[in-house]
Amino acid sequence: MDTQLHSFMDIFDTSFDVSGKKIRLSKISIPIIQRDYAQGRLDPEASRVRERFLESLYQAVTGQPITLDFIYGDINDEGVMTPLDGQQRLTTLFLLHWYAAKKEKILEEDCEFLSKFSYETRYSARDFCTELWRFDPAFTDRISSEIIDQTWFPLDWKKDPTISSMLVMLDSIQARFKDVPDLWGHLRDGAVTFYFLPIRDMGLTDELYIKMNSRGKPLTQFEHFKAELERNIRAVDGALADRIAAKIDQDWTDLLWKYRGTGGESDDLIDDEFLRYFRFVCDVICYREGQSPQGKRNDEFSLLNRYFSQQCPAFLSNLRTLEELFDCWCDIPDFESPSKFLDAVMSFQHTPGKIMVDGSRYGIDIFRDCLSFYLDKRRFPLNRFVLLYAVTVYLRHIKSNGAADLWAFSCRLRIVNNLIQNSTDEVSDRADRNRIPAILRQVDAIILTGQIDDTIENNFNVNQLQEEKEKSAFLQACPEKEEALFALEDHPRLNGQISIIGIDHLDHDSRFVSLFKCDLDQIDCALMAFGDYGQRERNGWRYQYASSKNQSAWDELFHKSANSGFEKTNEILLLLLESNTEFSDEILVSIADRYIEECERNSIYPWRYYYIKYPVFRPGSFGKLSNNNASITPYLFSVMQTRQQWSENTYMPYLKAVDDQHLSRDDMGQRLVYGDRYIVCENAAFVVKSTSDDTVLERIGINQDSSGIDTEDRIKKLADYLRSAQFSV
Repeated sequence: MDTQLHSFMDIFDTSFDVSGKKIRLSKISIPIIQRDYAQGRLDPEASRVRERFLESLYQAVTGQPITLDFIYGDINDEGVMTPLDGQQRLTTLFLLHWYAAKKEKILEEDCEFLSKFSYETRYSARDFCTELWRFDPAFTDRISSEIIDQTWFPLDWKKDPTISSMLVMLDSIQARFKDVPDLWGHLRDGAVTFYFLPIRDMGLTDELYIKMNSRGKPLTQFEHFKAELERNIRAVDGALADRIAAKIDQDWTDLLWKYRGTGGESDDLIDDEFLRYFRFVCDVICYREGQSPQGKRNDEFSLLNRYFSQQCPAFLSNLRTLEELFDCWCDIPDFESPSKFLDAVMSFQHTPGKIMVDGSRYGIDIFRDCLSFYLDKRRFPLNRFVLLYAVTVYLRHIKSNGAADLWAFSCRLRIVNNLIQNSTDEVSDRADRNRIPAILRQVDAIILTGQIDDTIENNFNVNQLQEEKEKSAFLQACPEKEEALFALEDHPRLNGQISIIGIDHLDHDSRFVSLFKCDLDQIDCALMAFGDYGQRERNGWRYQYASSKNQSAWDELFHKSANSGFEKTNEILLLLLESNTEFSDEILVSIADRYIEECERNSIYPWRYYYIKYPVFRPGSFGKLSNNNASITPYLFSVMQTRQQWSENTYMPYLKAVDDQHLSRDDMGQRLVYGDRYIVCENAAFVVKSTSDDTVLERIGINQDSSGIDTEDRIKKLADYLRSAQFSV
């Protein structure tokens, strides 16, 4: 066998050794057993292949010549070549040369070789090639339209998949190459070449075609991807191309084999898993360049062109990153698999030496999750991307520079995990704020040095960064406190941030655990008995309180943010924790009851009295109350059950507690409506007004002391009034 480099033109002038004789190529014939021409199909995958192949050909005739992959075929004694592999490329080259010849009016004797290309898959495809050679288009319309209008083109030919694909390809060639000067000359001068490998004495049986001709089916997307990646590398470094190709086919395939089908695919391949992780690698490269993948084409071939082609200045550096990010999972010291390693550093519950992950949303094997769900931002969001990146930083350096031992790594990974959990807003990639490049730099510093790099601006949440530095300093001074600190961090009400208790009160850890084994509503009431623990949100008019059902309400309270009042919440929580060494629902109820009894005994009814006594103040949803100026009008709070704005579910709790049936949802729960009258609440009175013209009909004043605090229960007073005035309650 001999392998030679050819262009589509000169291969017809070449003689080949056939059974000891020199035989000149007389014809290229696509045999019956071959599949139809597919590069002109209109499905997304074929369109992508067509677009990329034509772009490669365009770059070849306008800039740098290219050499395509091997084409295999048999040449018989009559000089007829039957392609075994390469049919699709040969057909596209035939159509491109035909277009160039007809567009530039090349003499027939110079392009006569085009008549020697034919299809035998169907008589219609064979006859079409013959008629096409004879046809001279006017180029006043799309080529396909001109061809279909010809008398020699039967309408049923449009149903032939090979012919319809050729028509689509011709239109695409026309659109891409219409402005290329001297296209024929570039093709003649070898802008596009390929290696032809004659295969003879093998018996071209149907079985051989099925085995070798793309395994009897089209090349998969992954196979196209591998071929293009190898070609890109080989153009720079042949030995490097051999090494990467071998790793893809051996080491990396062995790595991914146990994960095949994890994304829901039914085939027994690792193609999809490989490509999902490849996208992760490309996103790492993108962010480390200070860029964002948002708004860019992210199919694997666009990524190849962007990061792994000669037009990319960082091609070799990116290739090293690709190799390292795959290799780091292949041989982890002391662990037989990535899963075993991740089991050793992650858990669904607090475990010494491990970080805790949310088992309700994610798996422990974050590598498997990446292979399965990387393109699903709901199942693999940016916080998981950052955590996986942190793990790979450790694995990439575990051998090269003696990275920290496993315990030290888990401690460093804990810092990263704490930062991720408490930087929901910061771990973001938006058009106006992409913090991921800076976040990855901070992760590098933490995993490799154990220290937070203060020179990196705009990365994780500043409050959490400060807490992590304080905790690191504390543990250096008090290493025996490490387990107590880590256990407190892993409490589901804290998720890594302990500022609501504080390092100085680690001795309250068991009390905190005991407290949050109790009913959340009872905890809420007990807290309020010690003081108004609510926090004013950054918008200035909403207040955050706890909830009996929603973790998010406690997260807002217990995690330091731009809200005002965090220190007050901290102070009140500590007062509650210091009141008992252990807690139960009965103890919490007694705390709340004592406060209510004291208020009623002294006839003093501050706002928090109502909050504790009447459940409507604690709706169990988002638990937000609104008031523009709580210091001036402390009683004018409305309960909100949606996060951002008033809605028909908002209500004035004093009114709802008395007569929910007549509470007007149309007025956002701010009125009790009784036919021609309605009642509203003011800071020191209830006011009865006319429905028709809002005239004040009556004012029911509420007795208050000199400090503006109620000296009578306004809810009981309104209920008594409605009964005495014969309102329907």
